[in-house]
Amino acid sequence: MDPRHPRSLRVAARAELISLIVMLANVFTVHLEPVSSLAGPSHGCAYLFVVIATWRLRRAPAAAKALALVPGVGGLLALRRTDRAAAPGAGDGRAVTRPYPSARSHGRAPGRGP
Repeated sequence: MDPRHPRSLRVAARAELISLIVMLANVFTVHLEPVSSLAGPSHGCAYLFVVIATWRLRRAPAAAKALALVPGVGGLLALRRTDRAAAPGAGDGRAVTRPYPSARSHGRAPGRGP
């Protein structure tokens, strides 16, 4: 698996979500047995692949590994968390923050009293 772009994990995460949507749409509409017998195992395999691949990914933080356990959208959430953790400047204290709101954020012009 490529450490920068885990393509197989991205494909499995999308397949997991799509198969869940197909299964739920089938259950709440016509409930065709062939659709259930195809979508169920597909979703299960994609889910297991996402969980195992996320846990094996070295740069995945603990939060991403926990998010991978959520059925359906967990793979996409884990990918998002992993991408944020790998972003330049993430978690090293170099983020630019404003400790106090500016005067403009309160609707007042600078230099004027309340």
